[in-house]
Amino acid sequence: MQQPAITRRRLVIAGAAAPALLAAQQSTKRRPKIAAIATTYHKYAHAQHICDRFLIGYGWNGAHHKPEMDLVSLWVDQVKENDLSRSRAREFPVMKIYPTIADALTLGGSKLAVDGVLLIGEHGDYPDNEKRQKLYPRYEFFREIVKVFEASGRGAPLFNDKHLSWKWEWARDMYDTSRRIGFPVMAGSSLPVTWRTPSIDMPYGAPVREALCVFGGWIDGGDIHAFETLQCMTERRKGGESGVRSVRAYRGDNFWKALDEGAWSRELMEAAMCRSHQLKPSRPGFNHVFPTLDAMKRMANDPYAYVVEHTDGLRSSIVALPGVVGDFCFAARIDGRKQPLSTQMYLPMPPKYASLANFFSPQVNNVEKMFLTGKPSYPVERTLLTTGLTAAGVESLYQRDKPMATPHLENVSYTAPKESTFWRT
Repeated sequence: MQQPAITRRRLVIAGAAAPALLAAQQSTKRRPKIAAIATTYHKYAHAQHICDRFLIGYGWNGAHHKPEMDLVSLWVDQVKENDLSRSRAREFPVMKIYPTIADALTLGGSKLAVDGVLLIGEHGDYPDNEKRQKLYPRYEFFREIVKVFEASGRGAPLFNDKHLSWKWEWARDMYDTSRRIGFPVMAGSSLPVTWRTPSIDMPYGAPVREALCVFGGWIDGGDIHAFETLQCMTERRKGGESGVRSVRAYRGDNFWKALDEGAWSRELMEAAMCRSHQLKPSRPGFNHVFPTLDAMKRMANDPYAYVVEHTDGLRSSIVALPGVVGDFCFAARIDGRKQPLSTQMYLPMPPKYASLANFFSPQVNNVEKMFLTGKPSYPVERTLLTTGLTAAGVESLYQRDKPMATPHLENVSYTAPKESTFWRT
């Protein structure tokens, strides 16, 4: 079935349907209550990075910031020997662990009793399918959350970590359900809101001709980060996001052949690579020596790319070069600009600094704002589109680089806010 177009008018109507509880919350000035639904909660898991910031706080703009809300309930699907949720509940009695998702949202009662929901479906022991997609149960958790919303006659703002689902039809249903019931949703990667080096954004309304993201590669789980990097920049182009006609993967020998034939710009790829802080040395004893094509072929471990055709003619790509680069770098060709615009979405370099993961701080800060105001900082349509792009790219890989027509993505059009949300300080 052809899905209805996502237009600017539809977004305005949907955005007006804010939960009634938000108005009551603002009038009484009470502290909002937040629930977290997580796959697992151990050291370095996304639930630990996100929930700990709500419990403990985090550094923000030169001061320790404590969110103006309380994480009062938690449900965890998988609890193992490395679990931190139980010790956190003992340390922070304001947070109680509940046996079911419904109990976590109702605080053991019969109706919704929280003002915001964190859905953190990342990490944990879940199977992979034959396409190398991790089958995280985000959609299944979402449906349980929605049951409580519907039984209560109202919803609450919801944040969904990373892509909406590994399956497009489920992702679209999540989006449509949120619009039907009328609760705000934010989703996606931390890459769009982390620091950038240099600290720049795509000029709003720029005539972008081509764009790409170079990264270290990680099918599905890493692809969504690269697509979010790409999309948060290109959505600011003239006319906004128009939707996508097709996606095609290139892998192995096909990757090098496609590069040689200009499936994506080598100039942009090299401009992005030059922003990398994790460009692997191609010669012993030297750092940041730009690799020749022969060196890249020698160093790269299973390279692949996805090339996207947008309905307005933009060509965008994510280029995975594992063994050559380790971070996420962006470059674009803008009409009238001589040099490519390029930057890096900066993440602390793992594994030494994995415990810091400060790129979660701006993500949590934006989620806080939505919980307080009922207004998302950036459009969930971005992540609806990147979810579809990831699924289509993985499918193209699975079908040995077959081009994938994407009629279901042609109507995913939206206008990005002019105000940027990445972390400048």
